[in-house]
Amino acid sequence: MPHKTGLFLFNNDLRLHDNEALTLAAAQVDQLICVYCVQTTQSSATLQAPSSLSPHRQVFLAQALSDLQTSLKKLGQHLVVTTKSALEVIPQLITVHNIDHIYSSVSPGYYEQKNWQTLAKRYPFIGFHRLDTHTLFHRAQLPFAVEKIPDGFSKFRKHVESLSINLPLAAPKQLPPSPVSASTWKNLPYSLVQAPLFEGGEEQALAHLEGYFSTRLASDYKLTRNGLDGMDYSTKFSPWLANGNLSARQVIHCLKLYEQEQGANDSTYWIYFELLWREYYQWYGHCHGKKLFRVSGIKTVKPKTSFYAERFQKWCSGNTPYPIVNACMKQLNSTGYMSNRGRQLVASCFVHELGLDWRYGAAYMEEHLVDYDVASNWGNWQYLAGVGADPRGHRRFDLNKQTLTYDPHQVFIKQWAGHQFDTHLDSVDAADWPISR
Repeated sequence: MPHKTGLFLFNNDLRLHDNEALTLAAAQVDQLICVYCVQTTQSSATLQAPSSLSPHRQVFLAQALSDLQTSLKKLGQHLVVTTKSALEVIPQLITVHNIDHIYSSVSPGYYEQKNWQTLAKRYPFIGFHRLDTHTLFHRAQLPFAVEKIPDGFSKFRKHVESLSINLPLAAPKQLPPSPVSASTWKNLPYSLVQAPLFEGGEEQALAHLEGYFSTRLASDYKLTRNGLDGMDYSTKFSPWLANGNLSARQVIHCLKLYEQEQGANDSTYWIYFELLWREYYQWYGHCHGKKLFRVSGIKTVKPKTSFYAERFQKWCSGNTPYPIVNACMKQLNSTGYMSNRGRQLVASCFVHELGLDWRYGAAYMEEHLVDYDVASNWGNWQYLAGVGADPRGHRRFDLNKQTLTYDPHQVFIKQWAGHQFDTHLDSVDAADWPISR
């Protein structure tokens, strides 16, 4: 029987545990090429490729890939890392190595789906296999067609909340060898230095997962989740979930074990509730595709907005008349992370107080957040901008009231110097004319 050669395309599944697509590949082929394509230019808003990454995102990704490389080497494998696009490198590998099967995890990203569909049409004689590893549920489990996803989270939750969730898979004990020499490929084009808050990689993800549930933090989660700073007010699973160093099913499994040992309450349920929010946006991304990046979102009417370059730059640097927003933006720029409460406040400010095109704000978050997830990021921005899945329209937050509620003594604002800003928001008008004072 002739040998079968497979190719595994890693994307948002940088792990060995609970990687159903990788497990399938290991079982079906005799040789396997593991590939990761680093894309560093163009914005998702152009529907082409991910935007340039901030140093924080670069470091986190570099650490995740380095960790994956180490894990693969223990199984006699290695990762082919290339700065070429999948549409460039995969045809080369198909030609040289006579590939029979190509495997990948399903991604909600329009760019990734478009590439996959292009390759599948171009090579109909090759078996293309994609599995749902980035979500809690498989597509076939959903009680509705993805194209008919409910038009709001509450309806979605009622449909899926009681569905069973598969147990996470163990890591493969062995992988087929690679026919590609490791010395052929260049190293990752990012410097590998220590990130301020999070260290990327499956090993760190599993350590954090175990560490979190070894404490009682989960039992108080609902009471603390709106914190603005620190490591303990929220689970902090999101960076590793975004890169796929950790699966949502692994989190749920550990959560259920915790509830069995420590007891279930509103707080432990709320962790599941927010994973369902994440789940909703993954399928939302699959449903709406390129509409995720359209100014009118999934609506038919464009929001009334404009673009003021000076306002945008002040928002980015944390130099607006809104101290709580400034503090959040300075925190983001310094650490690559921002609380969920902070993300809602800076987005509301961007859309409502500054009157800017929401897509520029979403693209800035894409560049900087270490836990950037294409569906969650762009879906949530649509939600705040009133062009997404929100039957009540725009979500505008009273920034003064929010400050009194979540930072009443301005500890967070003072820590990040949010009170330091220019007196005037605009020094020029929209036509770039100086404004007299």
